[in-house]
Amino acid sequence: MEFKDYYKALGLASTASEDEVRKAYRKLARKYHPDVSKEADAEVRMRDINEANDVLRDKEKRAAYDALAARVARGEGMGGRAGSPGGPGAGGDFQPPPGWDEGFEFHRGPHDGPADHADFSEFFSSMFGASERRGAERRNHRAKGEDHHAAIEISLEDAINGAEREITLRALDTDAQGQPAFVNRILSVKIPAGVHPGQFIRLTGHGMPGQGGEPAGDLYLEVRIAPHKLYRIEERDLYMTLPVTPTEAALGAQVKVPTPGGGVVEVTVPRNARSGLKLRLKERGLPGKPRGNLYLLLEIALPPADTDAARQAYEQLAKAAPFDPRRHLGISGD
Repeated sequence: MEFKDYYKALGLASTASEDEVRKAYRKLARKYHPDVSKEADAEVRMRDINEANDVLRDKEKRAAYDALAARVARGEGMGGRAGSPGGPGAGGDFQPPPGWDEGFEFHRGPHDGPADHADFSEFFSSMFGASERRGAERRNHRAKGEDHHAAIEISLEDAINGAEREITLRALDTDAQGQPAFVNRILSVKIPAGVHPGQFIRLTGHGMPGQGGEPAGDLYLEVRIAPHKLYRIEERDLYMTLPVTPTEAALGAQVKVPTPGGGVVEVTVPRNARSGLKLRLKERGLPGKPRGNLYLLLEIALPPADTDAARQAYEQLAKAAPFDPRRHLGISGD
């Protein structure tokens, strides 16, 4: 099989612009069209011109062809022999290097002149014919679009009360030629009240486009709840650390506590409470069936001894109520 020099067929350099390719094709088509040309080889020349135009006017084909020509010029596909001065592999026995078309998908598009690919050379058929057929089969295939998955981070308040948010996603789509391309998509998302971490919000029809008239796939948003300054989440329950003073822990007290819904409630700290004691506020967690609870974990906060009065108070307490928190260790005090 002979390597075809498409630039030579149109009388162009390999750096020719799209406009130069278009002008060269029109000029040669007027000269060699069999209906008007008196040249003896007009039909053959017109076929070669159409074939060169078909490849060089298509960005995907031209990029693949240029990459192939560069490899041929280095001797690949020519039995180790570099291309001749007449063009890469001109006049030689050419075999395409393995994987030369990896990453490319070719399709038939509108050009300036009608071209029957069946009349093109063996080189064209071997290089582009199979890929074109694969592309046509893909375009004629009927299938529902693929589903897509993404993550969305919301606040705890949005999870409790519900909200509507606008999000921007970078997603894989297809362009006008059916090629994959990344696009930014702006979507309005309704967040239902009571949504919890790991739950999916389904947006129907926002996945990949379908093929052959079939519907698009769906977009599934995995919910993630941003860390909160007061609460942490375990399934539908919420946990909050509640600081209390030593006096409140020892004597018991009524203390005010903020709730996730925005209100304030008063809770009872029992006498002789210890750090780590868990108090439950029933159904003050995330909405749902059943609704979660809010758990308060007591933490005794010691007043700093940073003034004379505070130090004297600590000294008086130590004398009035001697206490050894390490007695259980079996070590006698001084």
